[in-house]
Amino acid sequence: MSVSASLTPANSPAPQPMPMILDSLPEPGIEGQVCPRTTSLQIDLMLLAIEALELGSSEAILTFAQELDLKGIIKNRVNLWRMRGTNPIRRAHIRRPLTIMEAKALVVITCYIARRLTVVIRQLLTIYQQLYEKQIPLEQNLRLANYLERFRSHFKSRMNPRRSGFMALSSDEKLDELAISLLGKLLFCTGTAGMQRFWISLFDGEV
Repeated sequence: MSVSASLTPANSPAPQPMPMILDSLPEPGIEGQVCPRTTSLQIDLMLLAIEALELGSSEAILTFAQELDLKGIIKNRVNLWRMRGTNPIRRAHIRRPLTIMEAKALVVITCYIARRLTVVIRQLLTIYQQLYEKQIPLEQNLRLANYLERFRSHFKSRMNPRRSGFMALSSDEKLDELAISLLGKLLFCTGTAGMQRFWISLFDGEV
């Protein structure tokens, strides 16, 4: 009488298959399955810009995680907070790397939210360009001023002022420049193959 033995321990959880939507993002070709610190930083800043654009965006992230079958990766608000805490200049920095799968999930959701906000992003960038060309202070436009003020507030309250990355952005002018550049990156994500191009850009110099 032959007895078949399972090679998988009874108490070991079965490995979860990667959600199909993540297959559209290529493997970055870096050693291991964890992201460089700069990747965590850039993803978190993009999400910070989204939070400055739209109230309730944290809930939107969790909603998209559900709709895009990513709940196995982004399970709840605490889980999301821990992922974003891998940003090395966060006050509540978590000393563990962001995994490739986590980064892919956050990038997919970032791009889906950006697509939903395409009109708003375009309008703000157009307003900025017009004010810049006419040398008019940015605070003269209420919509743009509100976005910039919320971004500065979020950044200052969530980032550690002792980190070198924060010190380079200590002035309101520098933070405004960062906020505008992030709008451009969000718009970039909404274009043809924008999600894939944004993903690849996160590993420039790391591959």
